Amino acid sequence: MNDTNHKAVEVQNLEKRFGDFVAVNRINFRVAPGEIFGFLGPNGAGKSTTIKMLCGIFAPSSGSGTVGGFDIVREQKKIKRTTGYMSQRFSLYNDLTVEENIDFYSGIYGVPSRRMRQRKDWVIEMAGLDAFKDHLTRTLPVGWKQRLSLGCALIHEPRILFLDEPTSGVDPIARRNFWDLIKKMAGGGVTVFVTTHYMDEAENCDRMALIYKGSIIAIGTSKQLKTEFMTNDILEIVVPNVQDWLEKLTSLDFIKETALFGNTIHAVITDAQRAKQSLEQFFKDEKVQDYKISRIEPSLEDVFVSLIEKYDRKGNQ
Repeated sequence: MNDTNHKAVEVQNLEKRFGDFVAVNRINFRVAPGEIFGFLGPNGAGKSTTIKMLCGIFAPSSGSGTVGGFDIVREQKKIKRTTGYMSQRFSLYNDLTVEENIDFYSGIYGVPSRRMRQRKDWVIEMAGLDAFKDHLTRTLPVGWKQRLSLGCALIHEPRILFLDEPTSGVDPIARRNFWDLIKKMAGGGVTVFVTTHYMDEAENCDRMALIYKGSIIAIGTSKQLKTEFMTNDILEIVVPNVQDWLEKLTSLDFIKETALFGNTIHAVITDAQRAKQSLEQFFKDEKVQDYKISRIEPSLEDVFVSLIEKYDRKGNQ
């Protein structure tokens, strides 16, 4: 790999336009070799467009970038040969068996014939597919298709792996098992660049960037995002008929933002102690007794919601 500057991925002022629409707005970041780097954001934020530029599928409108030391504009073919890419649609052929899919991708990625058997055995073992290797791919549960798709993306032993929403539509147990595989890959030195809109998954990443409306609004470790980027406090409020109280609490002048988290409300406030006292008085006036108010550490979702609100308040609509 042509990674002379100890950066697996680097982009500078990377931009992608579709007509007048700016899908990716002059973003900058670096990813170190062996790092699990999360690219987080809601649907339509620019995640997939960015990953397609890095993989050589889209040409950027402006800006520059390198993947494994190769230029994303001039050396797209080299990037495609030295990286693995797994899309959220699991680019598999449903009418082929598991083994036939692996053989097909071995050919696509140019795996030497002397290595094909060894690499196929590795994929089947890594993905736990030995009992399914003769099955048609369309008969596999989604979680097993996911594992097969990952194996096919790794068949040529890339040092950089791009995963675009890899757990979309996958059940929680399959998601956890999948992340165990990803951590194992990273432990072996593979750089993993993963896009997701599941904030809980981001805790598996070494660092992450939050992208919104095509712009990166924060970048750092989970701890950094929760401390350096989150200057407000978070109160968790448990109250009966939680949905009925969301709008009422949002209207209180000492609460900046609120969001539903299951059967609780998370409130973003400036001073936890004073806000808790004010809330207790509010519930007393409303004749509500069955409630609980606790200060909690912000989740990544709290951070993201707060940063989005801040971004929009500045007029970046």
